[in-house]
Amino acid sequence: MIKKVIVDASPLIGLALVEGLIWLPQLFGQVFVPESVKQEVLPGKSAPGEQALDHAFDSGWLTVWHESITPHLDIDLDTGETDCINIALSSPQNYLLIMDERAGRAVAKEYQLHVAGTASVIGQAKKQGLISSARAAFEILHRSDFRISATVINKILASVGE
Repeated sequence: MIKKVIVDASPLIGLALVEGLIWLPQLFGQVFVPESVKQEVLPGKSAPGEQALDHAFDSGWLTVWHESITPHLDIDLDTGETDCINIALSSPQNYLLIMDERAGRAVAKEYQLHVAGTASVIGQAKKQGLISSARAAFEILHRSDFRISATVINKILASVGE
C-alpha cells in the first residue's frame, strides 16, 4: 500500500529555504499536515519561505489533514509533532512521517512509525535527479542556521556519492 506522508513544520521550513518544497509532490504525491503545522509555518509574518509554503497549499498537493485526530498519546512535544504522530498512529504501516526534531523522532520510533527528515528528503531528491547537488542544499541550510547534524549530512552525502 502507498504510504500517506505527514510532514511536520521543520522539514517544510527547511525545504522552503532551499526551494525544495516542489520535491515533495514529485517524491511522494500528496502530502498532509495537521492544521497546527499549517498555523506554525504560515504565521502571516512574511517569514523566510512563507510565500513558497502558501503557494504549496494553494497548489493542492500540500493539504491540511481534515479528519479528526484521535489522541493516541499525550506527551510533552510541540503540538504539531504530537498531531503528526497521532495521525500516523491511527494506521502505523500506512504513514511516513517527515519530522526533524529529535524528541519527536524518538517517540515516533518508539511506536515503530516510519520516519524521515529534511536531510533524507534532500538525499532522495538527489537520487531521483531532482537536484544536481545535495551538498549545495545543505550549505544553504547551514547558512540559514537550520540545524542538521554533520553526521547526518555526511551520511546522506556519502549515500548520494557527494
